[in-house]
Amino acid sequence: MFQTVYEYIWWDNLWLPKELTWADLEDHDGLVYAKASDLYVSLPLAFLFLVIRLLFERYVATPFSRVLGVKERIKIKASPNPILERFYAASSKHPKQKDMDRLSKQTGSSVRQVERWFRRRRNQDRPSTLKKFREACWRFTFYLVAFIAGIVVLADKPWFYDLREVWKGFPKQTLLPSQYWYYMIELGFYWSLLFRVASDVKRKDFKEQIIHHLATIILISFSWCANYIRVGTLIMAVHDASDYLLESGKMFNYAGWKNLCNNIFIVFSAVFIITRVVIFPIWIIHCTWVYPVQTYAPFFGYYFFNAMLAILQCLHVFWAYLILCMAYKFITGQTLEDERSDPEETDNSEEEAERAKNGCLSHKHSIVNNNYHKDD
Repeated sequence: MFQTVYEYIWWDNLWLPKELTWADLEDHDGLVYAKASDLYVSLPLAFLFLVIRLLFERYVATPFSRVLGVKERIKIKASPNPILERFYAASSKHPKQKDMDRLSKQTGSSVRQVERWFRRRRNQDRPSTLKKFREACWRFTFYLVAFIAGIVVLADKPWFYDLREVWKGFPKQTLLPSQYWYYMIELGFYWSLLFRVASDVKRKDFKEQIIHHLATIILISFSWCANYIRVGTLIMAVHDASDYLLESGKMFNYAGWKNLCNNIFIVFSAVFIITRVVIFPIWIIHCTWVYPVQTYAPFFGYYFFNAMLAILQCLHVFWAYLILCMAYKFITGQTLEDERSDPEETDNSEEEAERAKNGCLSHKHSIVNNNYHKDD
């Protein structure tokens, strides 16, 4: 049974154009082709990235945060309350009014005190500014290095300038060492992001992020197996072009460098729209949808690959909408906030006055650090 399933999964007609088999892509006469077994290399690379990230955040990002002046906010902790804590963990972090009334009676507290407790308890669970800075610093470093490496890998390739060259001789296109490492490193990095997604800073588009990581991993893996490597390197370079700008903007935002952050945001918005909403669909998807059928009849791999690109493009449009919302706020002089983040909640002025009177309010307690985020 397993042999039958294996043979069906690797059926030639699923991956390759008609009249071609896997035997046609066996190494010979100095020509080397991509193999599915190569993808296993990405898994140890992913765990290596996790170790490197841990060391980087501790010994590079943390000292760098002090250089830039990143400051932690002092959070007022919610007082211990087993009844409220049990409801918070098991039922909801945002209780409805009827729940507030019931909890008020159970704890002997006023509704306002219950509301305040939940507000503070939610703030306790929100990631610190330092955590967000270290995450942004790590991603900025990788995306910048990956983008530079991608340009170096592609700069002397004819398909970088003429997309018709992407399909010249397809799928019998020999694998270059630079393509091999570019692919394995990018795939390993996205595996590491998927492994860390549960512990990284969570945003409102948490589900979209998981979909993005999975679609990217599937797309990279499939393009490798089907020898769509030339167009695959172009896709990765297009994606890395704006990501490092986003992460650098977040870094400076967490450090309080608002003017520089705003300027980077303008550049990032322009680059994102150009690369993800213009270049990606008009050039890349056109290249994968139109040019292949001029040489081969459509096959399953052709439709599957383009379906994955369509999913990515839908995510691009979704994020472009959020970016344009933030750009509108910026142009109209409104406070720039992360459309994907839950802002930290502050107690009202009456409560602040009460805490200040009792000496409980630290002078360091300030309003939420507004930030923007796209992840990728």
